[in-house]
Amino acid sequence: MNDDGTRLFTIGEPAGATGLSVRTIRFWSDEGVLAPAARSLGGYRLYDAAGAARLELIRTLRELGLGLDEVRTVLAGERTVAEVAATHVAALDARIRALKVTRAVLSTVARRGAEAEETTIVNKLARLSAAERQRIMEEFVTETLHGLDTVDPEIQERIRRTTVHLADDPTPEEVDAWVELAEMLQDREFRALMRRAVEFNAADRRPGEPRGRSLWFARRLVELVAPARERGTDPTGPGADEVLDDLFGDAARAEVLERMTAGFDERVARYRELLAVVNRQPAPPHAEDFAWVVAALRARAGR
Repeated sequence: MNDDGTRLFTIGEPAGATGLSVRTIRFWSDEGVLAPAARSLGGYRLYDAAGAARLELIRTLRELGLGLDEVRTVLAGERTVAEVAATHVAALDARIRALKVTRAVLSTVARRGAEAEETTIVNKLARLSAAERQRIMEEFVTETLHGLDTVDPEIQERIRRTTVHLADDPTPEEVDAWVELAEMLQDREFRALMRRAVEFNAADRRPGEPRGRSLWFARRLVELVAPARERGTDPTGPGADEVLDDLFGDAARAEVLERMTAGFDERVARYRELLAVVNRQPAPPHAEDFAWVVAALRARAGR
């Protein structure tokens, strides 16, 4: 017993009570976080009730991921458990985010059946910082708009405001969308396609024309086409002629088709879809209305 009459026990008793190994308890004692209350005549470590309680606290802190140095500061009263816990919550949050990205990358690699080189690219793209992702988008936008001062100002503003915000906890679908989008933004053919669409907008805009005309046309298209689609009007049939006449007048259908396909190409539509997925925004509206018009124009381009 101790001098105060409290019972002392050997290292085996707390080991049996806690399920910890004698070796682990001895190691913690050697590291100075669990000092024995006394030693037996044979030199064995002896512990009291306070030591047992201290052992339970050490075990809890270790199970929560604290290192022995952190445990030592808590036991010494240099930091509170709450302070250490707050630090670990932040560290765990960062680790969880990293693990989610890792899981999403692996899902993308598995879905693509990626080889080693592509896996490296996917992983690198997924782990870019927010600033690096936005830089890729800004370079794309700059090249798309360079020198085209006559583009409808509202269209210019929309393009320049385009952002990429991949969440800290992305789903595999979001990582997949970002990787595909990043590849698209750096693809020369797609850049040329977007540039061509904007060039058509610049060429079609007359000097002094009010801003927002392009957006007005898009709204007008939806107003005319959505009801036609709801009625089941076939874009290749004669019922579509009235809609096209209201939209384009007597303009040559082949020329109109060239402009429409530049702005509403399948890859352009895919670009908008990917942006929506990455940014966790609703899918772009009215894509089917524009596709209906393109189908109608293609059916008449050779006439």
